[in-house]
Formats: sequence, structure tokens, C-alpha cells
Amino acid sequence: MRELIQETNLSPRDFICPVFVQEDLKTRTKVDSMSEIERLPLEDINEEVGIISDLGIPAIMLFGIPSYKDEKGSSAFDDKGIVQKAISQIRQNFGDKIVIMADVCLCQFTSTGHCGIVQGNKIDNDESLAVLAKTALSQARAGVDTVSPSAMMDGQVATIRKALDDDGFTDVSIMSHSAKHRSSFYSPFRDAAECAPKFGDRKTYQVPFTNSREAIMEVQTDINEGVDIVMIKPALSYLDLIAETRRRFDVPVAAYSVSGEYALVKGAASKGWINEKDITEEILYSIKRAGADMIVTYFAKPAAKFLQES
Repeated sequence: MRELIQETNLSPRDFICPVFVQEDLKTRTKVDSMSEIERLPLEDINEEVGIISDLGIPAIMLFGIPSYKDEKGSSAFDDKGIVQKAISQIRQNFGDKIVIMADVCLCQFTSTGHCGIVQGNKIDNDESLAVLAKTALSQARAGVDTVSPSAMMDGQVATIRKALDDDGFTDVSIMSHSAKHRSSFYSPFRDAAECAPKFGDRKTYQVPFTNSREAIMEVQTDINEGVDIVMIKPALSYLDLIAETRRRFDVPVAAYSVSGEYALVKGAASKGWINEKDITEEILYSIKRAGADMIVTYFAKPAAKFLQES
């Protein structure tokens, strides 16, 4: 009877699993701040994607850590870059059995650690747009299904959509990090992806966590520019914005349950203060209940396992 009247359902098909791949890495490397999360060498990508696919998870989100960084983020749009190689390898080995998504940002690739190109002491929005478009195109040439711009540059969706369409990649979709908030919940990710800013912060181009109307405006802007999927990020502290986005707009809504959310649960569970499975399930159900159609989450693999067993 409880199953018959259950209003919200969750399955592995709702998850997108983040994957970190690092150039010139020889063996899997643990991320200290994110228990059980690893950076992978290119040689281990097929094995990891096979595990993810076998769990019934339909999509991955690739993040690359290059061996070379410069002020222009040139490794981000290198056709022989680490993300491009990973995309090509996965496509060759898995075909259409899994959706390949890739992050489009510059913070992992710039020597400054910022998400855009720095000129003087500020981000040059328009120059950054050109580099983001080149990055998306290089990923499309490698075989990506979905590009996921997360730099929060004004006009990034329209610029990338035009570049993809002009080059014949009309079928490559865009899942934008539409309302990416300035958040302390990203700290473990910056450790995992080696992308902490070398100076200053990202307040000038990420959404203040105080401004719900501004967040919805950012979502509306991306929709106007032709986005296919919008994203709210982080998830747990922004459930109100997920719900408001679902209420206002008839587009697929993604939520990113970010690294800090994961680390808090893993840290408390390691002390025996909480039941990890129970609280993970509650968090993911709450995100889905708020209106997310899909969830990018570091809990994807363990959650898929316990959902299959229940």
C-alpha cells in the first residue's frame, strides 16, 4: 500500500555520475576530501564506465585534469586533450550505450584557476566565450553527446549553440549550469579537479546565494538562448530554486548534488553519527521531490546499488 501511494520515485536512471580523468596519471588516485572518489588515468576509463553502465546509470559527466595549464586554458580545446581522448575512447568502446556529457569550463585548464580568461585583475567575458565555444566544439568532434558549460559567463549558451550549429553539430545538446551559486560546498571538488583560483574568488560571475530572483533570471536567460537542460547547483541548500524552476519552466531540470554535500555525509558517516545509506536516500529523494528530472551526484554508484537491492 505504501508503494502504491508513494508520490516520488527514484531509480539509477535518474543519475548522472561524475568521472575525473587526469592526464599522464599512471594509477588511480584517491581524492582525500571525497572518500571513495578517485582521479582516473585514461587507461582505466573503460573499466569505470562499464561499472557505471552495468549499475543502470545512463550518463556520465567528464571532468579533466590536464598536465599543462596556461593563462588561455589552451588544453581545454586541444583535440588531443585529456577530455577529448576520454570522450573518443568511451564512444569507441560503448557506442550509444551511455550518454557522454562533459564539463565546459576553464578553471581546470587555466594557470589562474578561474573559470574564464583573466585580463588585468578581472574576467574578460567575451574572450572567455570564444574559448568556451572552441572547447565545446573540440568535445563535439571527439563524440560528446552533451556539453555542459559551467563557467557562468554571460551569453555562454548562445555562443556555444551557434558554434555547434555552424559546425554541423546540431544534435549535440547543451546542459548549462544555469544557476551556479557562489558556494562553499564546492571546496572538495576544487581539491579533486585541482582548480582552486590562484587569487581572488568567483563572486563576480557566480550567483550570490542570497538572490533567488537573480537565479531564476539566469535560468530564463539560458532558456532564451536555446539551452536543452537547465541546472541548479548546488542542490541540497537550493531545493526552493529547483522547485521554482520546475514550476515556472517546461524544460528538463537537472540538479547537481555537489562535492561538499557528499563530503559532509561521508565525514559524518565515518564517525558513526549518521546512517550513510539512509541519509543518502533521503537527500536524493528530496532533490527529486523538489522537481529535478536528473541528478548529478557523487553518490550515483552506491545509490544505484542500494536502489537495485531494495
